[in-house]
Amino acid sequence: MTSVQKSVSPEPYPPLVIETPAMEAAVTALIDRVFGPGRFAKSSERLREGNTLLADCSFVSLRDGAPVGCVRMWPVTIGGEPVAFLGPLAVDPDERSAGLGQALVEAACEAARAAGWRAVLLVGDGPYFGRVGFTNAHTAGVIMPGPVDQRRVLLLPLRDGGDQGLSGPVAVDPRA
Repeated sequence: MTSVQKSVSPEPYPPLVIETPAMEAAVTALIDRVFGPGRFAKSSERLREGNTLLADCSFVSLRDGAPVGCVRMWPVTIGGEPVAFLGPLAVDPDERSAGLGQALVEAACEAARAAGWRAVLLVGDGPYFGRVGFTNAHTAGVIMPGPVDQRRVLLLPLRDGGDQGLSGPVAVDPRA
């Protein structure tokens, strides 16, 4: 599948496509523009360093061939249990307020569900990601690799009970 955009009516943002290796430099440039160099200090970045992108769960929105939005997923474990880790989510400032960020998150989470992941973990804004179903109701025992506001550690179960019993340190999945 190359596009996940609904065909019933045109959306106010460009279609979503699965990220390919050829997009790596342009997607990284978008992420750098949106987050700046401070992103490398975040504990979430520790889970992406040396990790393998879940290509079938990572999406890009292209306008005139250039990425204007992206979301990436990574394999991690919580206390040894595999889950997908979402981030970064980046949307060009000129493309915000049209629903692109939420569409990217929904596409990535649906792809993770289809791929058999039990849950998606992220560190982010509760009210924003809560619209997609993320919550911190079952994250008290989730230990990120570095300082983080525990209220921003969120989970989305992708199947019944997918967020239950997850506790312990979050680490790059050694099987990745």
